[in-house]
Parts: sequence; C-alpha cells; structure tokens
Amino acid sequence: MSSTHGHGHGGSSGAGYCATTKSFVSLRPPLPAAEVPLTFPALVLSLLPSPLPTQPALLDAATGEAISYPAFLSQVRALVGALRSRLVPLGRGDVAFVLAPARLDVPVLHLALLAVGVVVSPANPALTAGEVSRLVSLSGASVAFAVSSTAAKLPAGLPTVLLDSTHFRSLLHLHNGRDEKEPAPLELDSTGVVCQSATATIHYSSGTTGPVKAVAVPHRSLIAQALGFHALHLHVKSRKVKERTLMGAPMFHAMGFFFALNGLARGLTTVVMTDTGTGTGLRGMLGAAERWEVTEIMASPPVVLGITKHPRRLTSLLRVICGGAPLPGSVAEQFRRRFPHVDLCVGYGSTETGGISLMSNQEECSRVGSAGRIYHNVEVRIVDIVTGEPLSVGQKGELCVRGPSIMTGDPTNIFLQCTSPSLGSFRCTEITYGSIFYVGAGYVGDNEANAAAFDSEGWLRTGDFCYIDEDGFVFIVDRLKEFIKYKAYQVAPAELELILQSLPEIADAAVMPYPHEEAGEIPMALVVRRPGSKVTEAQVMEHVAKQVAPYKKVRKVVFVDSIPKSPAGKI
Repeated sequence: MSSTHGHGHGGSSGAGYCATTKSFVSLRPPLPAAEVPLTFPALVLSLLPSPLPTQPALLDAATGEAISYPAFLSQVRALVGALRSRLVPLGRGDVAFVLAPARLDVPVLHLALLAVGVVVSPANPALTAGEVSRLVSLSGASVAFAVSSTAAKLPAGLPTVLLDSTHFRSLLHLHNGRDEKEPAPLELDSTGVVCQSATATIHYSSGTTGPVKAVAVPHRSLIAQALGFHALHLHVKSRKVKERTLMGAPMFHAMGFFFALNGLARGLTTVVMTDTGTGTGLRGMLGAAERWEVTEIMASPPVVLGITKHPRRLTSLLRVICGGAPLPGSVAEQFRRRFPHVDLCVGYGSTETGGISLMSNQEECSRVGSAGRIYHNVEVRIVDIVTGEPLSVGQKGELCVRGPSIMTGDPTNIFLQCTSPSLGSFRCTEITYGSIFYVGAGYVGDNEANAAAFDSEGWLRTGDFCYIDEDGFVFIVDRLKEFIKYKAYQVAPAELELILQSLPEIADAAVMPYPHEEAGEIPMALVVRRPGSKVTEAQVMEHVAKQVAPYKKVRKVVFVDSIPKSPAGKI
C-alpha cells in the first residue's frame, strides 16, 4: 500500500481534492520518506539548535525546579547507558508500562526508553488496580515504572522501578565521561536496528466502539507529527521572547506524551503541571501561566472555554493549540474576541490517527469552526455513511484517513533497516523528501477491532462525520456513534450544543440521546447555568427550536453543576 502526497498530485483542486483517487491530499510540503533511517529520539536531537538553548528544557510549575537542556540530555544519555548495560531488565522490543503523575523525569524516561527501542506504554495513574492489571496484560509489559503512590496498583510479580527512589535517581547521573556543556548525540542501538516502522508507544483508546483498546503507534507517527509541527512553526516570525509552553494535557495521554517531547525538539521551555503543590484545575493552570509568563498553552476544548471565561488577562500568551476533541465554533469566536492577539490553532486527530489537520498560520486560524487544513502527507477520503461511496468537496460523510501518523496493519509493507550506528550529524534539511509508505501494528491483540477499523484499501475509519470545504479546511460535524436516532432522522449533538452554548445564560451544555417509546431516542440537553442565571427548561427548548428543523428539537432538559469530561475534553 502506498500513496503519493503533497504538491504536484495530479488533478488536485484548491481543496486538495483529486478526482482520480476520489480523495483529499495535503497541499503542505511532504515529509521525509519512511526509508530514511531515523527514530523519534534521533529526530528530537537533530532539531535542537546548536549551541543548545540557554533557557530550561523543563520547569516545574509548582516549585520552579528546572532542568537545563545540557542536564536533560545528560540524564537521557545516562539512562540509555543504564538500559544498555541491563541495569534495568529491558531491551529492544520490550514494553515498559509507565504509571506515574506528571514529573520532570517522565520526559527523560520516555525519550531514553524510545532511544533503545523499548516500547513505552503510559497509563492514567488514577486508574484502579483492576484497570491497571488489564492494561498491563493488554500491552504485554515486562517492566513497570511507577512512583510510591501508584506502585501498589500494579500486578504482583511485575518488576517495577520507582521514579521517586534513590536507585532511579542514581541511574540519571551515571558518569559517562562527556562534556555536559554540549552533550554528544544519542547513539542508536548497535545490536539491532530500530526502524521507523517499529512500535514506539502503546496508548489506550476506546476506538470507535467497545471497551478500551491498546493502540500501537510506530516511531514514524511521532516523526511525522514532530517534523510537521516543526515545519508549521517555521512560518511563525521569530519574536524577541523566550517561548514557554504549558502542558495542559496529561503526559499519559497521546497528545500530552507527544507535546512534552515535541517542546524539547523545538527548543522551548516546557512548563509541567506536577502534583507537588500546583493549584488544581483551570485556576491552577492559569495561575501557572501568569507566574511563568507562558507564551503557549496546549489545551482541550473545555480548557479553551475556561480560559475565555476566566478574568486572568494572560498578557504573555501568544498561542493556544487546541486538540483532543472538536472545538465548538461559538467557543472559538468567544476566545478570539477575548484574546484578539492570541493565535488559536485548532487541530484534529486521535490516538489511532495522530495528527489529521491543523491550523499553521494566522490566515488558517481565522477560519472559525474548522479544524485547519490536512496535515503533512496525510490523505483523507470522505465517504457516504450509507453507500460507502467517496464524496467530493463540501459533501458530508465519514472521514477516513491514510498516512504516516496513523496506526495501520499492512504486514506486507516492510522498510529498509537502518545500518548507521549514529545520526548525530543528521539535520532534517538534509533529507530527500518524497512519498511516505506506512505500516504499523494497529490495535494490540485485537484482530477483530483491526478488521473493523480499516477497509479493504487500508483506509482507517475515524467514526467522525465531516466535510472539507473549497479551501481545504476540515469541519467536524459530529461523531457518528453519537448521532441521536430520532424516529427516521439522525440528529448531531454537536450542532445542538453550539446553539445551547450561544445562549448567554448557559455556561456549558451537552446533548445526548434519551430513550423514548415512540421515537426511539430524543435529544436531551445537560445544561450548566451561569452563576445567577434562572433560565428555565422551556426557555432552553424554545431557544433551540427557533433555530433548527422540528426533528432536531431538544425535548428534555436537565440542569447540572458540571459536564463530566475526560482529560481530552470528551464527554
């Protein structure tokens, strides 16, 4: 399975639509060919400027503790040495289960494990022991990394390294005989090649249906996203400020995992919301943003809404990157009115797909309601949800995707292995650009889910109801599985949520199906009133009814104190 992407794709329109293939292709510059010998840690190092940045690599938002770039790379190299010396019983292809809260040493651990070909499987430390046991079994982990407060949740007998132990701290400071002012590049594992197609991480996702699934993500996915993000930021004019990015997503989440390491590749200071005394929730995050003069925040849609409604001015903020769930257009409009000087860069993707689309400049950021244009080297097809036939520009259907950032399952696509022991002199500008081929492991140990996720041509079904306009912008209408089946009609909750959130008396709202004997399901709204609001059920229903077709009306309203959402912002 292969595909040509980028400029010069025959028959492409301004939207990137090709009538020949009946798919949309990215009009952004293509990324390195997958045959290029490269791993994600090597790429991170290659993108760092020389000399290294003088600002810290990582900063604890609560304590102010910081790790410089030389110290960070020294710790990574020391831990790599410990892994290769088998001081920790892990080798290439083994799975390491990570159950820890946000800490400054977690990115060090992640990068070191990836550098020696270990598969990193981070999980939510708030999970129960039973949930943790199931994920350990799913991933096939042979060693765990935890902290004292989470270790008891791990299965008995699983070898475990405590990050808050003197033993682990000693591994970060093993003498390596190098000048720490400018650490040497990491070397690849000389005993066995780590290819782009090798699994880098195992994240956990609900997929489009069913219970939690283990998603195997190849190195190539992280590489494609990092290079794409690096290219996007080349469009941003250099400002005479020291850029600091605040981690608004947990490190066990696919988005948080990637951006914690991507910030290092970009030479920024990544401000980490640790559990060592930082104020919790939105208040704590915005307090840290002001205290540390943060210029960039990674945020889910609920956080963007919270920033919009919070009185803090955030005068240092230049950019908010939003992902994890669709951002309502009404929230984007409110944000831009509140912070006209801040770029709101909306992206779209998932654990399974990586990045699908993103806003890369001010012109793209101005397209309110969209999720940006198709990402580098990504190919998209919109298909009719009834017939499965490919659709064209402006037509709504399920979005399917192929590309280097997605999990895939084509075992016939094998890449040349890397024979170079080091990529220390590599720079991304030295790569010959071209098409990308893709392969991966998909859902771990779940052939049935893999078969359901892909069609016969290798397109990954996202379960998202979308369209692409004449300028190539992606618009997410709703999740297919969340459609409300009212009589013979399909009602999109997201459309109704936008209307509800436009009512000044409403702070937040969600719409979901409610069983009904005659209609099957009716739209039910969960509504959070603004402080002091006395809006009634009848007023809410009337507000919606005036703006939609009769079958889309909200027919039941429940007032609640808050809308329960995941860390990614999904209900």
